[in-house]
Amino acid sequence: MSDGEYFDRIVDVDRLAEFLEGELGSAEEYHVEHHQEGHSNETLFVTWGARDLVIRRPPPGEIADNAHDVLREYEVMNALQHTGIPLPTTVAASEDHDIIGSDFYVMDRVDGDVLREGIPERFETPEAKAAIGRELVDGLVEIHDVDYEAAGLEEFGYPPGFTQRQVDTWTKQLMWAFEVTVEEREVPKLYDVMEWLSDNVPEETPSTLVHGDYKLDNVMYGPSDDPDLVAVFDWEMSTLGDPFTDLGWMLSYWRDAKDPDPSVPELTAQFMEGEEYLTREDLVARYEERTGFEFEHERFYRALAVYKLAGLGEMFFRRFLEGNSDDPMYPTMRERVPALADRATRIIEGDEPL
Repeated sequence: MSDGEYFDRIVDVDRLAEFLEGELGSAEEYHVEHHQEGHSNETLFVTWGARDLVIRRPPPGEIADNAHDVLREYEVMNALQHTGIPLPTTVAASEDHDIIGSDFYVMDRVDGDVLREGIPERFETPEAKAAIGRELVDGLVEIHDVDYEAAGLEEFGYPPGFTQRQVDTWTKQLMWAFEVTVEEREVPKLYDVMEWLSDNVPEETPSTLVHGDYKLDNVMYGPSDDPDLVAVFDWEMSTLGDPFTDLGWMLSYWRDAKDPDPSVPELTAQFMEGEEYLTREDLVARYEERTGFEFEHERFYRALAVYKLAGLGEMFFRRFLEGNSDDPMYPTMRERVPALADRATRIIEGDEPL
């Protein structure tokens, strides 16, 4: 499938223009670009007159239940607009599939840098390198500290039993993917990880707003010389539940110098392995200091994070096999998901320490 054909599957530029005109008024300049940095929901950059916008929509084709819920993402971002959490300004949302073929929402674009391959030159100081990690942790603390009832999100989730449901939900996602991918290859170690997680779910946990996908490349640092976290993106998995699932997920993407080669190099920034960056232990210490929580059961939460990554990867692989994505990373999941199963096993067995 050509880039043009895939672009036509995810947006009807004429119908989108009609929608934007109804929401924002007419504009002389109009341009739509497919932003391909993400690997889950589709992101479109839109110029509408003097305004720079971002549109989020699910990928085309069949998707697993509850995955890619962009209207839920919009709901929580809209509710949190006036809290201390750094967020883009929400604009509008629609469930009318006659516009671009799916649910979608619109937000303002934010200026700054998302750190993936490295850091901008202005951050090349010891102080700035350390601040990157501190800002990342502090953004997560803001989320976990928010008064979700005051924000109108008290019905946004059901905290009791949340951590067990995380294991069950991602097992369900994996099994959905296996319906197709098992014909290509199997990943038997994931069944062992599945069993260990089910047997080791913590009994008592705090309850907070949970982002669900909090990691370095889902936040943006502003254009100032000092790292300043200005936006948190990708809220589609947010809910109320166990904050340590967020912490474990964030840590699964943060590299230390002692780590083995990454299981999924396409999704793994490695620059923070260098000197002057915070270690994972540093991040945990700051989180505990700022929240008053004690991060017990760290092997469980880090293994759960990698298990979820494996679930995502296997869903990516299914969509590739069914022809429902043009993302060049998706076919690599044939090898990457087994590598993630190995990583989860190392964490469980203590061979990849915090």
